[in-house]
Amino acid sequence: MDQLGLWPARSLWTRQAVADTPRHAFAPERLWRWDGHTYQPLDRGTDPDRWAAEVYGRPYDAAVTQITDGAPSSSLSCPSIVVDMLDSLMLEPGHRVLELGAGTGWNAALLTWRAGAGRVVSVEVDDELARQAKERLDAAGTDAAVVAADGAGGWPPGAPYDRVISTYAVDQVPWSWVEQTRPGGRIVTPWGRLGHVALTVADDRRSAVGWVQGLAAFMPARGTPPASSWPHVRGTGPADDERPFARDLRPLKDDAHLLFVLRIHLPDVQISTGMDDEGVNVWIHDGVASWATLTTLADGEAVAYQGGPRRLADELEPAWDWWLSEQPTLYDFGMTVEPEHQFVWCRDPVSGPRWPLRVHGRAAV
Repeated sequence: MDQLGLWPARSLWTRQAVADTPRHAFAPERLWRWDGHTYQPLDRGTDPDRWAAEVYGRPYDAAVTQITDGAPSSSLSCPSIVVDMLDSLMLEPGHRVLELGAGTGWNAALLTWRAGAGRVVSVEVDDELARQAKERLDAAGTDAAVVAADGAGGWPPGAPYDRVISTYAVDQVPWSWVEQTRPGGRIVTPWGRLGHVALTVADDRRSAVGWVQGLAAFMPARGTPPASSWPHVRGTGPADDERPFARDLRPLKDDAHLLFVLRIHLPDVQISTGMDDEGVNVWIHDGVASWATLTTLADGEAVAYQGGPRRLADELEPAWDWWLSEQPTLYDFGMTVEPEHQFVWCRDPVSGPRWPLRVHGRAAV
Protein backbone atom coordinates (compact mmCIF):
# COMPACT_ATOMS: atom_id res chain seq x y z
CA MET A 1 0.00 0.00 0.00
CA ASP A 2 2.87 2.37 0.82
CA GLN A 3 4.84 1.60 -2.33
CA LEU A 4 1.81 2.12 -4.58
CA GLY A 5 0.62 5.25 -2.78
CA LEU A 6 -2.77 3.73 -2.00
CA TRP A 7 -3.43 5.25 1.42
CA PRO A 8 -6.00 8.04 0.85
CA ALA A 9 -4.63 11.48 1.73
CA ARG A 10 -8.08 12.70 2.81
CA SER A 11 -8.55 9.83 5.28
CA LEU A 12 -5.16 9.21 6.86
CA TRP A 13 -6.94 7.45 9.73
CA THR A 14 -7.49 4.39 7.49
CA ARG A 15 -3.80 3.46 7.70
CA GLN A 16 -3.79 3.34 11.50
CA ALA A 17 -7.16 1.57 11.57
CA VAL A 18 -5.83 -1.20 9.31
CA ALA A 19 -2.66 -1.47 11.40
CA ASP A 20 -4.71 -1.76 14.61
CA THR A 21 -7.22 -4.23 13.14
CA PRO A 22 -5.24 -7.23 11.88
CA ARG A 23 -6.84 -8.76 8.84
CA HIS A 24 -6.00 -12.34 9.83
CA ALA A 25 -8.07 -11.99 13.03
CA PHE A 26 -11.16 -11.83 10.81
CA ALA A 27 -10.23 -14.60 8.36
CA PRO A 28 -11.84 -18.04 8.70
CA GLU A 29 -9.71 -21.14 9.10
CA ARG A 30 -10.53 -22.15 5.51
CA LEU A 31 -10.04 -19.92 2.49
CA TRP A 32 -10.60 -20.74 -1.17
CA ARG A 33 -8.10 -20.25 -3.98
CA TRP A 34 -8.70 -20.45 -7.75
CA ASP A 35 -6.40 -23.03 -9.38
CA GLY A 36 -7.32 -22.14 -12.95
CA HIS A 37 -10.24 -24.57 -13.09
CA THR A 38 -12.07 -24.46 -9.78
CA TYR A 39 -11.86 -23.09 -6.24
CA GLN A 40 -9.78 -25.29 -3.95
CA PRO A 41 -9.79 -25.15 -0.15
CA LEU A 42 -6.81 -23.64 1.62
CA ASP A 43 -6.75 -24.52 5.32
CA ARG A 44 -4.80 -22.70 8.01
CA GLY A 45 -4.24 -25.91 9.95
CA THR A 46 -2.58 -27.82 7.12
CA ASP A 47 -0.85 -25.00 5.22
CA PRO A 48 -0.46 -21.96 7.48
CA ASP A 49 2.09 -20.18 5.26
CA ARG A 50 -0.05 -20.29 2.13
CA TRP A 51 -3.12 -19.37 4.20
CA ALA A 52 -1.32 -16.33 5.58
CA ALA A 53 -0.09 -15.37 2.10
CA GLU A 54 -3.69 -15.51 0.88
CA VAL A 55 -4.91 -13.29 3.73
CA TYR A 56 -2.10 -10.78 3.17
CA GLY A 57 -1.93 -10.80 -0.61
CA ARG A 58 -1.34 -7.81 -2.84
CA PRO A 59 -3.35 -4.61 -2.25
CA TYR A 60 -5.70 -5.48 -5.11
CA ASP A 61 -6.28 -9.10 -4.04
CA ALA A 62 -9.35 -10.32 -2.15
CA ALA A 63 -9.32 -13.51 -0.09
CA VAL A 64 -12.32 -15.72 -0.86
CA THR A 65 -13.93 -16.91 2.38
CA GLN A 66 -17.08 -18.68 1.14
CA ILE A 67 -18.07 -20.65 -1.95
CA THR A 68 -21.73 -21.22 -2.88
CA ASP A 69 -22.65 -23.36 -5.89
CA GLY A 70 -19.06 -23.19 -7.11
CA ALA A 71 -18.79 -19.39 -7.05
CA PRO A 72 -17.47 -16.94 -4.43
CA SER A 73 -20.21 -15.60 -2.17
CA SER A 74 -18.16 -13.83 0.51
CA SER A 75 -14.60 -12.55 0.86
CA LEU A 76 -12.13 -10.42 2.71
CA SER A 77 -12.16 -7.56 0.23
CA CYS A 78 -8.89 -6.26 -1.18
CA PRO A 79 -7.36 -3.63 1.12
CA SER A 80 -7.02 -0.97 -1.57
CA ILE A 81 -10.77 -0.98 -2.28
CA VAL A 82 -11.71 -1.18 1.40
CA VAL A 83 -9.79 1.99 2.27
CA ASP A 84 -10.95 3.73 -0.93
CA MET A 85 -14.58 3.14 0.03
CA LEU A 86 -13.93 4.22 3.62
CA ASP A 87 -12.39 7.41 2.22
CA SER A 88 -15.47 7.96 0.05
CA LEU A 89 -17.69 7.52 3.11
CA MET A 90 -16.12 10.60 4.78
CA LEU A 91 -16.63 8.97 8.17
CA GLU A 92 -16.15 10.99 11.35
CA PRO A 93 -16.03 10.00 15.04
CA GLY A 94 -19.50 9.76 16.52
CA HIS A 95 -21.27 9.01 13.25
CA ARG A 96 -24.02 6.40 13.36
CA VAL A 97 -23.19 3.83 10.64
CA LEU A 98 -25.20 1.15 8.86
CA GLU A 99 -23.18 -1.49 7.02
CA LEU A 100 -24.87 -3.84 4.56
CA GLY A 101 -22.96 -7.11 4.28
CA ALA A 102 -20.98 -8.01 7.41
CA GLY A 103 -18.94 -10.75 5.72
CA THR A 104 -16.09 -11.62 8.06
CA GLY A 105 -16.59 -8.54 10.25
CA TRP A 106 -13.31 -6.83 9.28
CA ASN A 107 -14.93 -3.83 7.61
CA ALA A 108 -17.28 -3.34 10.59
CA ALA A 109 -14.21 -3.35 12.85
CA LEU A 110 -12.56 -0.62 10.73
CA LEU A 111 -15.77 1.41 10.80
CA THR A 112 -15.94 1.10 14.59
CA TRP A 113 -12.29 2.14 14.94
CA ARG A 114 -13.27 5.47 13.41
CA ALA A 115 -16.90 6.01 14.47
CA GLY A 116 -16.58 4.68 18.01
CA ALA A 117 -18.00 1.89 20.15
CA GLY A 118 -21.70 1.21 19.76
CA ARG A 119 -21.96 3.37 16.62
CA VAL A 120 -21.97 0.62 13.95
CA VAL A 121 -24.65 -1.91 13.07
CA SER A 122 -23.88 -4.45 10.35
CA VAL A 123 -26.57 -6.42 8.52
CA GLU A 124 -25.75 -9.85 7.05
CA VAL A 125 -28.22 -12.00 5.12
CA ASP A 126 -26.33 -15.25 5.84
CA ASP A 127 -27.13 -16.40 9.39
CA GLU A 128 -23.90 -18.34 9.81
CA LEU A 129 -21.74 -15.53 8.47
CA ALA A 130 -23.51 -13.13 10.84
CA ARG A 131 -22.80 -15.39 13.80
CA GLN A 132 -19.13 -15.80 12.87
CA ALA A 133 -18.66 -12.08 12.23
CA LYS A 134 -20.08 -11.26 15.66
CA GLU A 135 -17.77 -13.82 17.29
CA ARG A 136 -14.72 -12.29 15.62
CA LEU A 137 -15.75 -8.75 16.51
CA ASP A 138 -16.29 -9.74 20.13
CA ALA A 139 -12.94 -11.56 20.24
CA ALA A 140 -11.25 -8.41 18.94
CA GLY A 141 -12.97 -6.31 21.59
CA THR A 142 -14.92 -4.38 18.96
CA ASP A 143 -18.33 -3.09 20.03
CA ALA A 144 -20.30 -3.38 16.77
CA ALA A 145 -23.75 -4.92 16.40
CA VAL A 146 -24.39 -7.65 13.80
CA VAL A 147 -27.93 -8.40 12.67
CA ALA A 148 -28.99 -11.39 10.54
CA ALA A 149 -31.34 -9.83 7.97
CA ASP A 150 -31.63 -8.90 4.29
CA GLY A 151 -29.64 -5.73 3.68
CA ALA A 152 -32.06 -4.62 0.97
CA GLY A 153 -34.37 -3.45 3.75
CA GLY A 154 -31.64 -1.66 5.69
CA TRP A 155 -32.17 -1.78 9.44
CA PRO A 156 -35.00 0.58 10.54
CA PRO A 157 -34.53 0.14 14.32
CA GLY A 158 -31.21 1.97 14.18
CA ALA A 159 -32.23 4.77 11.82
CA PRO A 160 -31.52 7.51 11.04
CA TYR A 161 -27.90 6.90 10.09
CA ASP A 162 -25.19 9.41 9.30
CA ARG A 163 -23.45 6.98 6.97
CA VAL A 164 -24.53 3.88 5.05
CA ILE A 165 -22.06 1.59 3.29
CA SER A 166 -22.65 -1.58 1.30
CA THR A 167 -20.00 -4.23 0.76
CA TYR A 168 -21.83 -5.90 -2.12
CA ALA A 169 -22.92 -4.62 -5.51
CA VAL A 170 -26.47 -3.55 -6.33
CA ASP A 171 -28.00 -2.82 -9.72
CA GLN A 172 -30.18 -0.16 -8.12
CA VAL A 173 -29.92 1.47 -4.71
CA PRO A 174 -32.69 0.27 -2.37
CA TRP A 175 -34.87 3.23 -1.48
CA SER A 176 -34.87 2.05 2.14
CA TRP A 177 -31.21 3.06 2.38
CA VAL A 178 -32.11 6.63 1.43
CA GLU A 179 -35.09 6.71 3.80
CA GLN A 180 -32.91 5.56 6.71
CA THR A 181 -30.14 8.11 6.12
CA ARG A 182 -30.37 11.58 7.67
CA PRO A 183 -30.46 14.66 5.41
CA GLY A 184 -26.91 15.40 4.35
CA GLY A 185 -25.87 11.84 5.16
CA ARG A 186 -23.74 9.79 2.81
CA ILE A 187 -24.31 6.41 1.12
CA VAL A 188 -21.42 4.52 -0.46
CA THR A 189 -22.16 1.41 -2.49
CA PRO A 190 -20.73 -0.66 -5.31
CA TRP A 191 -22.89 -0.41 -8.40
CA GLY A 192 -23.44 -3.25 -10.84
CA ARG A 193 -20.37 -4.95 -12.25
CA LEU A 194 -18.17 -1.84 -12.22
CA GLY A 195 -17.42 0.96 -9.81
CA HIS A 196 -18.74 2.43 -6.58
CA VAL A 197 -20.62 5.65 -5.95
CA ALA A 198 -21.01 8.05 -3.03
CA LEU A 199 -24.45 9.66 -2.69
CA THR A 200 -25.50 12.56 -0.47
CA VAL A 201 -29.11 12.52 0.75
CA ALA A 202 -31.05 15.71 0.02
CA ASP A 203 -32.46 17.86 2.82
CA ASP A 204 -36.00 16.68 2.00
CA ARG A 205 -34.89 13.02 1.76
CA ARG A 206 -36.57 12.73 -1.64
CA SER A 207 -33.35 12.06 -3.54
CA ALA A 208 -29.70 11.10 -3.19
CA VAL A 209 -27.11 12.35 -5.65
CA GLY A 210 -23.38 11.82 -6.01
CA TRP A 211 -20.36 10.91 -8.07
CA VAL A 212 -18.66 7.71 -9.13
CA GLN A 213 -15.65 7.18 -6.87
CA GLY A 214 -13.66 4.35 -8.44
CA LEU A 215 -13.63 1.25 -10.60
CA ALA A 216 -13.70 -2.26 -9.17
CA ALA A 217 -15.74 -5.45 -9.39
CA PHE A 218 -17.82 -6.57 -6.40
CA MET A 219 -19.91 -9.60 -5.53
CA PRO A 220 -23.61 -9.03 -6.22
CA ALA A 221 -26.41 -9.04 -3.68
CA ARG A 222 -27.67 -12.48 -2.69
CA GLY A 223 -30.56 -13.50 -4.91
CA THR A 224 -29.20 -11.74 -8.00
CA PRO A 225 -29.78 -14.10 -10.94
CA PRO A 226 -26.45 -15.66 -11.93
CA ALA A 227 -24.91 -14.28 -15.10
CA SER A 228 -24.91 -16.61 -18.08
CA SER A 229 -21.52 -17.84 -19.12
CA TRP A 230 -19.90 -17.12 -22.48
CA PRO A 231 -20.00 -20.81 -23.61
CA HIS A 232 -23.70 -21.03 -22.75
CA VAL A 233 -24.60 -17.96 -24.82
CA ARG A 234 -22.15 -18.70 -27.65
CA GLY A 235 -23.23 -22.27 -28.22
CA THR A 236 -21.49 -24.33 -30.87
CA GLY A 237 -22.98 -23.11 -34.12
CA PRO A 238 -21.21 -21.03 -36.75
CA ALA A 239 -21.19 -17.25 -36.67
CA ASP A 240 -24.04 -15.50 -38.47
CA ASP A 241 -21.88 -12.55 -39.45
CA GLU A 242 -18.18 -11.89 -40.05
CA ARG A 243 -16.64 -8.52 -40.88
CA PRO A 244 -13.51 -6.43 -40.35
CA PHE A 245 -13.44 -4.46 -37.11
CA ALA A 246 -11.38 -1.37 -37.82
CA ARG A 247 -10.33 -0.49 -34.28
CA ASP A 248 -7.39 -1.17 -32.02
CA LEU A 249 -8.74 -3.62 -29.43
CA ARG A 250 -6.24 -2.73 -26.71
CA PRO A 251 -8.44 -0.07 -25.03
CA LEU A 252 -11.04 -2.75 -24.34
CA LYS A 253 -8.46 -4.44 -22.16
CA ASP A 254 -6.66 -1.49 -20.63
CA ASP A 255 -8.87 1.60 -20.52
CA ALA A 256 -11.13 1.68 -17.46
CA HIS A 257 -12.86 4.84 -18.66
CA LEU A 258 -13.93 3.26 -21.96
CA LEU A 259 -15.14 0.15 -20.17
CA PHE A 260 -17.22 2.26 -17.81
CA VAL A 261 -18.83 4.12 -20.74
CA LEU A 262 -19.67 0.82 -22.41
CA ARG A 263 -21.20 -0.36 -19.13
CA ILE A 264 -23.44 2.73 -19.15
CA HIS A 265 -24.47 2.51 -22.80
CA LEU A 266 -24.86 -1.28 -22.94
CA PRO A 267 -25.85 -2.29 -19.39
CA ASP A 268 -26.77 -5.87 -20.23
CA VAL A 269 -23.61 -6.59 -22.23
CA GLN A 270 -20.64 -8.34 -20.65
CA ILE A 271 -17.13 -7.88 -22.03
CA SER A 272 -14.06 -9.96 -21.25
CA THR A 273 -10.62 -9.90 -22.81
CA GLY A 274 -7.52 -12.02 -23.22
CA MET A 275 -4.16 -11.99 -24.94
CA ASP A 276 -2.42 -14.30 -27.37
CA ASP A 277 0.64 -13.96 -29.62
CA GLU A 278 -1.25 -11.75 -32.09
CA GLY A 279 -2.72 -9.37 -29.53
CA VAL A 280 -5.99 -8.72 -27.68
CA ASN A 281 -9.07 -10.88 -28.11
CA VAL A 282 -12.51 -9.84 -26.84
CA TRP A 283 -15.58 -11.89 -25.95
CA ILE A 284 -18.95 -10.12 -25.72
CA HIS A 285 -22.40 -11.47 -24.87
CA ASP A 286 -25.76 -10.22 -23.60
CA GLY A 287 -26.48 -13.10 -21.24
CA VAL A 288 -29.34 -14.32 -23.42
CA ALA A 289 -28.64 -15.32 -27.00
CA SER A 290 -26.37 -12.78 -28.70
CA TRP A 291 -22.61 -12.81 -28.81
CA ALA A 292 -19.59 -11.41 -30.60
CA THR A 293 -15.90 -12.22 -30.73
CA LEU A 294 -13.32 -9.60 -31.69
CA THR A 295 -10.03 -11.20 -32.73
CA THR A 296 -6.68 -9.60 -33.49
CA LEU A 297 -5.06 -11.24 -36.53
CA ALA A 298 -1.37 -11.76 -37.23
CA ASP A 299 -1.26 -8.62 -39.43
CA GLY A 300 -2.57 -6.48 -36.57
CA GLU A 301 -6.04 -6.05 -38.05
CA ALA A 302 -9.15 -7.16 -36.14
CA VAL A 303 -12.18 -9.13 -37.24
CA ALA A 304 -15.63 -9.44 -35.64
CA TYR A 305 -17.65 -12.66 -35.54
CA GLN A 306 -21.26 -12.28 -34.37
CA GLY A 307 -24.25 -14.48 -33.65
CA GLY A 308 -27.76 -14.28 -32.23
CA PRO A 309 -30.56 -11.75 -32.80
CA ARG A 310 -28.38 -8.74 -31.88
CA ARG A 311 -25.17 -7.57 -33.52
CA LEU A 312 -23.19 -6.70 -30.40
CA ALA A 313 -20.03 -5.60 -32.20
CA ASP A 314 -22.19 -3.16 -34.18
CA GLU A 315 -23.79 -1.88 -30.96
CA LEU A 316 -20.40 -1.42 -29.37
CA GLU A 317 -19.14 1.06 -31.95
CA PRO A 318 -21.58 3.99 -31.39
CA ALA A 319 -20.92 3.88 -27.64
CA TRP A 320 -17.17 3.79 -28.30
CA ASP A 321 -17.54 6.74 -30.70
CA TRP A 322 -19.43 8.72 -28.04
CA TRP A 323 -16.57 8.15 -25.63
CA LEU A 324 -14.01 9.25 -28.21
CA SER A 325 -16.03 12.38 -28.92
CA GLU A 326 -16.80 13.40 -25.33
CA GLN A 327 -13.65 12.02 -23.64
CA PRO A 328 -15.22 11.53 -20.19
CA THR A 329 -13.41 9.73 -17.42
CA LEU A 330 -15.34 7.47 -15.06
CA TYR A 331 -15.08 10.28 -12.48
CA ASP A 332 -17.20 12.50 -14.75
CA PHE A 333 -20.21 10.26 -14.05
CA GLY A 334 -22.64 10.34 -11.19
CA MET A 335 -25.92 8.84 -10.04
CA THR A 336 -29.28 10.21 -8.95
CA VAL A 337 -31.65 8.07 -6.89
CA GLU A 338 -35.30 9.11 -6.50
CA PRO A 339 -38.32 7.15 -5.23
CA GLU A 340 -39.51 6.21 -8.73
CA HIS A 341 -36.41 6.72 -10.90
CA GLN A 342 -32.70 6.08 -10.82
CA PHE A 343 -30.25 7.18 -13.48
CA VAL A 344 -26.59 7.75 -14.23
CA TRP A 345 -25.52 11.11 -15.66
CA CYS A 346 -22.37 12.62 -17.10
CA ARG A 347 -20.78 15.84 -15.78
CA ASP A 348 -23.99 17.49 -14.58
CA PRO A 349 -26.94 15.83 -12.78
CA VAL A 350 -29.47 18.25 -14.29
CA SER A 351 -28.26 19.21 -17.76
CA GLY A 352 -25.90 16.36 -18.60
CA PRO A 353 -26.81 13.27 -20.64
CA ARG A 354 -28.41 10.54 -18.56
CA TRP A 355 -29.09 6.83 -18.74
CA PRO A 356 -31.77 5.06 -16.66
CA LEU A 357 -30.48 2.29 -14.45
CA ARG A 358 -31.57 -1.09 -15.62
CA VAL A 359 -32.20 -4.21 -13.56
CA HIS A 360 -32.02 -7.52 -15.37
CA GLY A 361 -33.01 -5.97 -18.69
CA ARG A 362 -35.61 -3.44 -17.52
CA ALA A 363 -35.45 0.15 -16.34
CA ALA A 364 -35.03 0.54 -12.59
CA VAL A 365 -37.99 2.04 -10.76
